[in-house]
Amino acid sequence: MSKFMRAAVVFVLVLVILGAGALWWWLGRARGGTELLLYGNVDLRQVELPFNGSERIAQVLAQEGDHVSRGQLLAQLDTSRLEPEVAKAEADAAAQQQVVARLHHGNRPEEIAQARANVDAATADAVNARAQYARLRTLTDSSSGRAVSRQDLDAAKAALDSAEAKVALNGQALVLETIGPRVEDIAQAEAQLRSDQAQFALLRQQLKDADLLAPLDAVVRSRIVEPGEMASPQKSAFTLAITDPKWVRAYVAETDLGAVHEGMQAAVTVDGFPGRSFPGWIGFISPVAEFTPKSVETTDLRSSLVYQIRVFVKDPADALRLGMPATVHIPLHGGP
Repeated sequence: MSKFMRAAVVFVLVLVILGAGALWWWLGRARGGTELLLYGNVDLRQVELPFNGSERIAQVLAQEGDHVSRGQLLAQLDTSRLEPEVAKAEADAAAQQQVVARLHHGNRPEEIAQARANVDAATADAVNARAQYARLRTLTDSSSGRAVSRQDLDAAKAALDSAEAKVALNGQALVLETIGPRVEDIAQAEAQLRSDQAQFALLRQQLKDADLLAPLDAVVRSRIVEPGEMASPQKSAFTLAITDPKWVRAYVAETDLGAVHEGMQAAVTVDGFPGRSFPGWIGFISPVAEFTPKSVETTDLRSSLVYQIRVFVKDPADALRLGMPATVHIPLHGGP
């Protein structure tokens, strides 16, 4: 073999060795001494945040890129129509509360005294009517019906019957005043009170929902609505990116699975911050194997089975961005 052929063979062998080394590195299976390297992308959760009601938007207070904290007001609906409804519901509940209180307290002593006075007056009228009828009856009997006409005697008897009926009527009224309201009436009033209170609570919650608050610390990724638009529970007003926690979604080959475990310390580096390392730890290892994702697979090993892991990252300065390629450095001697 000529020198030229030997040199070509050596050159090809060197290229094969370099290619194999590069392939080993890209699969995330390269071990830098006591270190396992994995490759993935920065991931984080996002929140689609809509209003919980349908009304015109009065103001939008957050911009894209703003860092917002839990409970911060992001936007607000117009409440000019809702506030009078809340006031009316509150007044209805207060009025019904007084009705229930009156029924529980029963009738006032003055009302019972008035009913008793009505009984006494009716009794006096009945006594007078009975005496009048008795006198006319005596005159009729003594005069064989000549002293008093039959018409006057019948009128006196009717007056007596009416007076006695009034005594009975006022007596029953006195009994009802003394006993007080029926149990069923009290139960009905209490049920109506609960209904009024529920309506008031619902409208008050709707008024509270007019304020769109940040559910947690995040960054506004998208501002979708503007003042004057109609809000809807089916339409997001903001897209929020949760900055804590962040993690790198990476994949580990089955041959390296025994070298890692949950809680293991790790460090994350990205091309955008050369020389800088972000501390982290392995928080999740998938129990199910999957094919290598397109974002990290190579042409030769598309069918390789790997296990997804999540390496949580400490990033208090919020430097890492969603989708950013990252390298995970896992010391093989590290622990939880």
